[in-house]
Amino acid sequence: MVFGLSGGIDSSVVAALCKRAFPKTSLGVIMPCHSGRIDREHAELVAGKFKIPVRVVGLDSTFDTLIKTLPDEGMAVTKQMAENNIKPRLRMIALYYLASRLNYLVVGSGNRSEISVGYFTKHGDSGSDMMPIGNLVKRQVRELAEYLEVPRVIIDKPPTAGLWDGQTDEAEMGLTYEELDNYLVAGKANPKVQEKIEGKIRQSQHKRCMPPIPQF
Repeated sequence: MVFGLSGGIDSSVVAALCKRAFPKTSLGVIMPCHSGRIDREHAELVAGKFKIPVRVVGLDSTFDTLIKTLPDEGMAVTKQMAENNIKPRLRMIALYYLASRLNYLVVGSGNRSEISVGYFTKHGDSGSDMMPIGNLVKRQVRELAEYLEVPRVIIDKPPTAGLWDGQTDEAEMGLTYEELDNYLVAGKANPKVQEKIEGKIRQSQHKRCMPPIPQF
């Protein structure tokens, strides 16, 4: 099993589960791409805690080369997101390369909360062969992390995709995980929050489906 180690709670839980299920055939891959130093430190902390073999694949120069090669077209407002979505797509390529070389499967770390509202990169972090925590909302992932004894510093830090300095999941989504989880599990939310969540679910439907194929 090959999986990315980002230093976040989701990838840490997936790493611990893979190590338990496949103790001799699990490989964590740390893939810094203009990432914060603390991300790598936390990823290495998890690898050490659960005795997971690790490979480090630096993607900074690959990212920079691709950005220089691509035409700078379109609206300025879309530039940051378009560029930062390249990062998880490069990581997906690296994971599948290693999986192919080792005859392993790629394990994703998407959770139900983020999958439901499309908070992932299409053909990026969604690119995997299985998602063992895909039916768990964020609060359940935290509970599982507690049970697995993921390092406390990782459980307690604000969730972030690490796409740019200061980025957090909740700020980018415009929702708290508590609001999102309450709606997904119990259907409870104030009208404005419910409208926002349901809008995100509709808008991101294409991310959770295979491409449309005409029926003829």
